Amino acid sequence: MLPSLKVGPYTVLALADGAGPFFSPRSEAFPDATDEQWAAADRFDPGALDADGRWWLRFRAFAILGERGVTLVDAGIGPADSPAAAWAPVPGVLPDSLAAAGIDPSDVDTVVLTHLHTDHVGWAVVGTDAARPYFPNAEYLLQRAELDAINPLLRSRLVDPLRKTDQLRLLDGATALRGGERVLATPGHTPGHQSVLVTSGRERLAVTGDLLVHAIQLLHPALAYAHEMDPERARASRERLLRTGDDDTLHLATPHLTEPFVTSR
Repeated sequence: MLPSLKVGPYTVLALADGAGPFFSPRSEAFPDATDEQWAAADRFDPGALDADGRWWLRFRAFAILGERGVTLVDAGIGPADSPAAAWAPVPGVLPDSLAAAGIDPSDVDTVVLTHLHTDHVGWAVVGTDAARPYFPNAEYLLQRAELDAINPLLRSRLVDPLRKTDQLRLLDGATALRGGERVLATPGHTPGHQSVLVTSGRERLAVTGDLLVHAIQLLHPALAYAHEMDPERARASRERLLRTGDDDTLHLATPHLTEPFVTSR
């Protein structure tokens, strides 16, 4: 059974796509972290290190099932020929995870791409000679600021095929989705990074994208991550998302931590 969390009328499913080591040591990724901070992070998420002491990442997407459709947040590392192949453990198994959830790609009506790093867009468009959107009936949502900073490879392999089929929709900041979810602009990791929020009463669940890549950022949100394009904006976005009222409950759906769901408060 797939890991899941229910928030009001929504069921959020964690969809595994792969697991493997990060391309650089975590000490380089978080150069200002102290030994005490690392020890606390390791107690919180001991599975983030493999037997050889390497930072071990999970790669996953999330499906949000609601009364008005299926929203997919991110699209994993992709098949063997995906842009992530240079560093991620392709091929991914997202198609198998979707099948285990009873979701056909044609069932997905919205795909939210949190940002355009290659380990988050792998199954969005497949094929090289005849590229096609993997989710044929979905509207793909991307912040305009993210598209403005795209590299040429992803423009030709991802954006151009989506535009050809008229499936790309650009957003400018926070946006309500047809299923009742809400996209939040959470820039800093990349210029147009976005997260997805579902709310029911005083309970919230945020699909964080790379706003959180390691438990150390949950414990110490102000800690800079070397692969953030704008660390100060990323810090502000992270702290804003994690802020809750005394009676609120915030669940976090994270693509790279060992456990897909973490309750912040």
